[in-house]
Amino acid sequence: MKKKILLNAFYNLALIMCILGAIWAYENKSPLISIFLVAAFAAFLYFKIKLIKALKAELKQGYKK
Repeated sequence: MKKKILLNAFYNLALIMCILGAIWAYENKSPLISIFLVAAFAAFLYFKIKLIKALKAELKQGYKK
């Protein structure tokens, strides 16, 4: 459980860094870097949603015991 919570914190930091990096790249007129960071943002968001669903299912099983 601790491992998943730490992974969630890492995903949060990665999402924030992707947003800030994409803004920086857009301001510096680097479209390729912006596109890469937006794609990385989408991937991290997908993994975060999957992790949250797994955590919810794990918590529900814990309450039933």
